[in-house]
Amino acid sequence: MTKSIITPAEVIALAFSDGGYIPAEAIAEIDITMATERWVAPVVGQALLEKVAEGEYAELKSDYIAPAVAFYTRYLAQPRLNAATNQMGLTTPAGTSHKAAEKAAREELRRSLKARAQTSLKRLSEYLNANTQLFAEYNPAKNILKRCSFDGGFVQVR
Repeated sequence: MTKSIITPAEVIALAFSDGGYIPAEAIAEIDITMATERWVAPVVGQALLEKVAEGEYAELKSDYIAPAVAFYTRYLAQPRLNAATNQMGLTTPAGTSHKAAEKAAREELRRSLKARAQTSLKRLSEYLNANTQLFAEYNPAKNILKRCSFDGGFVQVR
């Protein structure tokens, strides 16, 4: 896929509802591409993603694909946002009004982000399967969630 489905600013608007400020530059285009290719493309299919990137199926994009891409992009980028890499190596923020979150809090956030991402992807898959006739490019037989699921922490093969 050559064109991103959403912008870094849209990722922040959808997936960073914690209330803190995150600049759009904190999310790289490659983060979006990697999240899309790793998690969303195996459900939606490359042909349908290309059509959505070209501007087709606006409702599918805004209501189903964009949230899934945004949540998985955050899930992918969050560990990098928790620390900074510079010429001093890996560092964590240290300031007067904030301190780095404890490991337990970071792990809890990561689990929560994964649950939101998985739920949005499952919602997308269910919508596509219920409306197959609306999307000529969608092939339900290639939807990975129709063959394999991750509910309850277990991989379930169908």
